[in-house]
Amino acid sequence: MPGRRSSPPHWGHRLGCLRSASACRVWGPRSCPAWEAPQRSPLLCRDMALQNALYTGDLARLQELFPPHSTADLLLESQAAEPRWISHQRGLWSLTYKEELTTPLHVAASRGHTEILRLLLRRRARPDSAPGGRTALHEACAAGHTACAHELLVAGADPNIPDQDGKRPLHLCGAAGSLECAELLLRFGAKVDGRSEEEEETPLHVAARLGHVELADLLLRRGACSNARDAEGWTPLLAACDARCTSPADAEATATHCLQLCGLLLSAGADADAADQDRRRPLHLACRRGHADVVELLLSCGVSANAMDYGGHTALHYALQGPAAALAQGPEHTVRALLNHGAVRVWPGALPKVLERWCASPRTIEVLMNTYSIMQLPEEAVGLVPPETLQKYHRFYSSLLALVRQPRSLQHLSRCALRAHLAACLPHALPRLPLPARLLRYLQLDFEDVLY
Repeated sequence: MPGRRSSPPHWGHRLGCLRSASACRVWGPRSCPAWEAPQRSPLLCRDMALQNALYTGDLARLQELFPPHSTADLLLESQAAEPRWISHQRGLWSLTYKEELTTPLHVAASRGHTEILRLLLRRRARPDSAPGGRTALHEACAAGHTACAHELLVAGADPNIPDQDGKRPLHLCGAAGSLECAELLLRFGAKVDGRSEEEEETPLHVAARLGHVELADLLLRRGACSNARDAEGWTPLLAACDARCTSPADAEATATHCLQLCGLLLSAGADADAADQDRRRPLHLACRRGHADVVELLLSCGVSANAMDYGGHTALHYALQGPAAALAQGPEHTVRALLNHGAVRVWPGALPKVLERWCASPRTIEVLMNTYSIMQLPEEAVGLVPPETLQKYHRFYSSLLALVRQPRSLQHLSRCALRAHLAACLPHALPRLPLPARLLRYLQLDFEDVLY
């Protein structure tokens, strides 16, 4: 109990119930003090006073409970963070919290109780103990507690031990405030390209996937391989391009981090066109997530806008089949960039489906339609756009529906003819033409919010 006072110096009297993890013996009040007869395996402690002091960070109380010459090499029972299906008898399953084992050292490390962690290490707590599958160093790094990580490393914790999921401490340094933990791990001998056991990810893969620009920069400066491949053939650049925003409010920040990461990786020698096992390339994934600036960056590196994955999909397919969340990131910019770099146009028969899916982004429809000399839509296309969308973008959709199966303006036909003539050299030739800036923008499919 939290308020109970303890008296003198026997473990059985203080902790009430200490059981050997192997023999499960219960020690009486005067039986075998820990410092007189140390156990080969850790003792299982269920004393609530000890656990309360650990979880609340009560250093003074723990100093009483762990006097000199005592041992902190104990096991504690804790509940799993999420309920699991557990069978109590054959054929009978229930959803319950599974009991797991941890140690006082793990509790202190995960909560950032540095002084308590020092006390436990002085009382013979083992820094690499992992009864639940993780070491205390894993816990400290996952929570970003640099001081605790430093104490454990100085005490001899191994920075390269994998946890139950095959991840090393450096793989867990993706949370806010964990950059200093990563620097410590590398200073104490962590392998910069150490791989997780199942996914075969390097820490750089994790940093790229989480959008952690500073961590990626640190790893690259320490010699991380920018073209390392995981079990599915993904490089860190592929992981960075697949970054997804969790909400429309995070779209701008996600896009910024993605662009910074991709620029960093490309400057470090990453292959801009490296494909995974399904032949998906960074450009495909950037288009799927709607990262228009990254698409421009990759296209400027010379990657093909028409490379296909194993399913026969090009980058334009990925852009037009992306999730609805990409709408907040302006898919029209991605589509325009691809078309200005020679992407093959959408098959006319698929345009009604594109109109139905992206009608809330009229500029996406505009830039696609401006690559055809005739409006390639059926007369019943008006039924594909919801009435509220027609009303919101009345000027654009009125112009679109008026041109169905009708010839376009002479100016537009001239644009189509010039773009078709330049064909493969379009992205390089257009900017070099001695034309007024306004006309050049027109040739590059600048948005007008109306069709002529």
